[in-house]
Amino acid sequence: MGRIRPDFADETVIVTGGASGIGREVSLRFGDAGATVIVADLDDEPKDADVPTHEAIEENGGTAAFVETDVTDREQLRSLVEAAREFGGVDVMVNNAGLIVNGSILELDPEDFDAIHAVNAKGVYFGTQVAANDMLDREDPGVIVNTASISSNTAQFEQVQYDSSKGAVRMITRGAALELAEHGIRVNAVAPGQIATEFTEGWSEEAHERAQSGDLIKPVPLGRAGTPEDVASAYLYLASDDADYVTGELLHVDGGWQIF
Repeated sequence: MGRIRPDFADETVIVTGGASGIGREVSLRFGDAGATVIVADLDDEPKDADVPTHEAIEENGGTAAFVETDVTDREQLRSLVEAAREFGGVDVMVNNAGLIVNGSILELDPEDFDAIHAVNAKGVYFGTQVAANDMLDREDPGVIVNTASISSNTAQFEQVQYDSSKGAVRMITRGAALELAEHGIRVNAVAPGQIATEFTEGWSEEAHERAQSGDLIKPVPLGRAGTPEDVASAYLYLASDDADYVTGELLHVDGGWQIF
C-alpha cells in the first residue's frame, strides 16, 4: 500500500522533546517532507540513536537547528519561538515534550506530581500560548499539534499523575481549538498507545512485568506495541492542508487499544 507524502517545503516546524523517541521520529519525518525543523529539548543527545536529531536531518539534506529548551519555563518557550523567526517564523508547533513518573496514588510525592504536570500540562499550555501569539503577531496563522495519550481518556495502573496530566492535554487542545478557531489557527492532538519508548521507560519493575504478562493492560487488537514510526505520520497529517477542516481532535494511534 502507498504512503501519503505531504509537502512542508518553506515551512518551519518546532518539535519539543525532539531529541529522542516519538519527537525524534516526528522531527525526521518533517525534515524528509521539506520543512525546516527546530528541535527543542533539554539536551541534543538522543537516548535511542547515535546522531543528534538536527544533525541527522541535515545529513539527509534538510535544514534543522537545535535550541536547548526547558518547556516548564515560559520565557524559554518564547525564546524558542523567537528563534524560529530566523527561518520565517513557526508554521507548525508540536508540543511533544513529556515526562512519565510512576507511583501509587498512596505514595507519590508532591514534587513528582508537580514535575510531571509542569512538563506535560504546563509545557503544552504555554507552548500553545506562545506559538499562537507569535502566529497572530506575524498575521500568519499556523497549526499546533500536541502529544496526548491513551491516558487522556483511560486510567492506567500506577499512573494517576500521568493520566491526569494527559487528560489536561486533551482539554487544553480542545479549549485552545475552540478559542483560536476564529483566528484560523488549528489545534489538534495525537494520542499514542503502547509505544515502545513509553512502554519501557518510567514504569516500575512490577508494573512493567504485569504489563508484559497481559495482567495489567488490555491487549492491543493489532497484536503488538507500537513504535515511533507508527505514530509520526499522524502529526504530519494533522499539520497538513489535508486536515484543514480538522481542529480540536484527539487522534488515537494505538493499534485499536481504545476500541474496548
